[in-house]
Amino acid sequence: MIKFYYHPTPNPAKVALFLEETGLDYEMVPVDTRKGEQHEAWYRKINPNGKTPAIVDTDTGATLFDSTAILLYLSEKAGQFELPSDPVQRGQALSWLMLIATGVGPFSGQAVHFKHFAPEGNDYAVNRYDFEAKRHWNLIEAHLAENKYMGGKEYGLVDIALWGWCGPIPFVMDDENAWSQFPNIKRLFDEINGRPAAERANALKQSHEFKTDMDATAQRAMFPHKDT
Repeated sequence: MIKFYYHPTPNPAKVALFLEETGLDYEMVPVDTRKGEQHEAWYRKINPNGKTPAIVDTDTGATLFDSTAILLYLSEKAGQFELPSDPVQRGQALSWLMLIATGVGPFSGQAVHFKHFAPEGNDYAVNRYDFEAKRHWNLIEAHLAENKYMGGKEYGLVDIALWGWCGPIPFVMDDENAWSQFPNIKRLFDEINGRPAAERANALKQSHEFKTDMDATAQRAMFPHKDT
C-alpha cells in the first residue's frame, strides 16, 4: 500500500497520474497547504522539506519526497513505465526528466509567484522568471516538434512528469491564449488527458475539500518568508 500525501498542485498531479496508470494500491492522504498542514510536525517527519507530494510505502517501509524521486521509485516497484535499459536512451530520457524537475517546474512556479502573488514593484523578478519559464517551455516544445513523446517512442515516465505542469501553462504565462505558442505540448497534453488514468487523477481534486482562498492565513502558510 502506498500512502500518497497529496495537494491538487502540479507536482502531486504527476504521482497521481502514475498511480492511476499502474493500478498500484494507494491511499490518498490530503495535505492542505493553504491551511499550513505541510508545516506540521507529523508531516515534516515524512517530508522534512515541507512540500507535497510525499509517499510512504507500507510494503517496504520506504518514505520518499520530491515528485521525480517518487516517480523513479514507483516505476521500479511497479515494473511499469521504467526508463529505457539502453544506456544512451536512458541517459537521454533522464536529461529531459531532470530538465522538468530542475527547470520547468521551479521556473514556472516562480513565474506564478511573482506575477500573481508577490507585491507589486518586482519588475526585475517578473521579467527574470517569465523569461526562464518561457525558455524552458520552448525547449520542451522544440523537442516535441520532432518527437511524439518526451522520453522515447512510446508514452512513458517523462510524459507523466511533464503532464502535471502542462495544465497551468496559461496561468504561468498569464495569457489565456498561451497554448497557441505551444501546439506540440498541447498535442501531448490533450492525448494524456484522454486517458482514463488522467481522468481519475484529476478527480482526486474533488475528493477532499481543499482550501481555495488565498487569504492572509494561506499566504502565511505558502510564503512563510514574508513573516521573517
